Amino acid sequence: MKRAIFRKPGLALLIAAVVFVAFTGVLKFNSEMSIRQQILQWIYPALMKTGKVFGANEKVLANVNSIQPLRSLFGYTITLNDGTLLPLQSLKGKKILLVNTASDCGYTAQYEALQQLYDRYSDKLVIIAFPANDFKDQEAGDDAAIASFCKKNYGISFPLARKTSVVKSAGQEQVFQWLSDSHFNGWCNQQPEWNFSKYLIDEQGMLTHYFPSAVSPIDPAVTTSIEQ
Repeated sequence: MKRAIFRKPGLALLIAAVVFVAFTGVLKFNSEMSIRQQILQWIYPALMKTGKVFGANEKVLANVNSIQPLRSLFGYTITLNDGTLLPLQSLKGKKILLVNTASDCGYTAQYEALQQLYDRYSDKLVIIAFPANDFKDQEAGDDAAIASFCKKNYGISFPLARKTSVVKSAGQEQVFQWLSDSHFNGWCNQQPEWNFSKYLIDEQGMLTHYFPSAVSPIDPAVTTSIEQ
């Protein structure tokens, strides 16, 4: 039994966290978060350190040849969480970071880092979160529940899109079709591998980078790309 558990480091880490919480009371009860969400938030720093050890930054994709899109991203309009429409054309002249998100994921605490990033670069960067339930039912709530969770727990002030699907399928969100198909964006075929995958668009609508989940929004790889 011990061997089976420790062949799965994620499971072993979660068990260790539960035991630690039970005996120390390190987590204070938060009525806005489930017990699972609180545990995941607590182990998030260890999860990010593990990502660095296993070379998360080596999985960053960059448009090193500055390949221009074959179809303009600025032709798309996003439906936001509250039903209002956001034409991407209105964001031309700023960088845009597009992120697929979830409320019940080991990376959910990245909402805090995304807000920090948004505050830091508010003059030149727009962040748009796309809640999606594509990975292990980690975004099961409706749009109202998602908005409430993000506001109450992380103080999110950047735009939230309506709940959607971001992986390649018949129901894939049109913006993520563009992000993950080189026939549209010019070079990248990478769909989100998990929640909190990140795509950076430059001021003229060119896709410049893909950052995997394990790369923090405030990692120097991200901030340097924004500052360029």
